[in-house]
Amino acid sequence: MKCPCGCGRTIELLVIQEAKPRWDIEVDADGLPSLIPSVWLTSGCKSHFWLKRGRVIWV
Repeated sequence: MKCPCGCGRTIELLVIQEAKPRWDIEVDADGLPSLIPSVWLTSGCKSHFWLKRGRVIWV
């Protein structure tokens, strides 16, 4: 996914069981995705956000 801050960075999140760190993705009945836990970039733009029901919630 592209970073929602607009910096243009591509964010790759691991969702397979064996990965560490790993994110869980849930899609609700309306097709809106949520990610658990939050996404926190430690370099570049240093964005920190949640994705809940298809919306970015900034920390």
